[in-house]
Amino acid sequence: MPSPFPGMDPYLEHPSAWPNVHHRLITSIADDLAPQLLPKYQVLVEERIYQAEGQDSIVVGAPDVTVQQTQQMRENANTNLVAVAPPPTQPISVTLTLPETVRQGYLEVREIVTGQVVTVVEVLSPTNKRSGRGRIDYEAKRMTLLSSASNFVEIDLLRQWRPMVIPAESLQSTYRILVSAYEQRPQADLYIFNLPDPIPCFQLPLRSEDKLPVVNLRAYLDGIYDRSGYGYVIDYTQPPVPPLSHSDAQWAKHWLKDHQN
Repeated sequence: MPSPFPGMDPYLEHPSAWPNVHHRLITSIADDLAPQLLPKYQVLVEERIYQAEGQDSIVVGAPDVTVQQTQQMRENANTNLVAVAPPPTQPISVTLTLPETVRQGYLEVREIVTGQVVTVVEVLSPTNKRSGRGRIDYEAKRMTLLSSASNFVEIDLLRQWRPMVIPAESLQSTYRILVSAYEQRPQADLYIFNLPDPIPCFQLPLRSEDKLPVVNLRAYLDGIYDRSGYGYVIDYTQPPVPPLSHSDAQWAKHWLKDHQN
C-alpha cells in the first residue's frame, strides 16, 4: 500500500514516525545500491553521534512542584511580618536540562581496493536542521566533505527549519536534494520540489569512468510506508505535524479527497 501523496508524504515527518523513516530510508538506499556497485565499491551504513542540547534535550524534574513550592514560600514570607529564626534549609525541586545522545545514520560508498570514501549520502534529520549544537556540528562536517575529494549527496525531506541550501528567491521550495560531484565543484546539482510534486530521481555520483546508478527515493519511501504499516495508523482526517502552510493544507485536503482509497 503506497502513500496517497504523489511525492513526499508530510505525515511521515511526525516526530513519532520520522526516526523510523530516516533509519529505514538509509538502509533501503544501501540495500538497493550495494548489488549495483559491487565488486568495485562497498556501501556502508555509518553512524554519527550528537550531544543534543536545547530543543533536542531531555528535560527531567518536577517543574509544577517547583512553582508551587516557590509560590508557597513567597506567601509565607508575605504573611509573616515578625522576625523569627530562619527555618531549617529545605530542598526545592528543580528542572534540569540534560544533553541527549542522538545517533544518526548516513551512507558511505568506499572503494574496496583503496578503502577511500568515494561518496557520502546524508538524509537530514531535525538534529541537523534545528538551530543548536547539532546543526553546528553537521555544518562543520558538511564543509569538510565539500572540501574533500569525496562526492556528496544531501537529501532534505523535512519542511521545518532553515534549509542548508537556499536557491534564488524565485526558486524557493519545500524539499531539496543536493548532488555535489567532486569533479564539478564548486558547481552542484540542486533538485527542488514541493508537496504536490513527485520526488525527483537522481544519479549517484561516483568516479568519472563509472556507470552511475539511479536513486529512486519515492520507491524506497513506498516500501517503507508499506512495511511499517503507516496506511493503517495514519489518520489523514487530522492535520499533519508539523502543520502545513495554508496553501499546502488546502491542496492536501482536495488531493486526499480525490485519491484516498
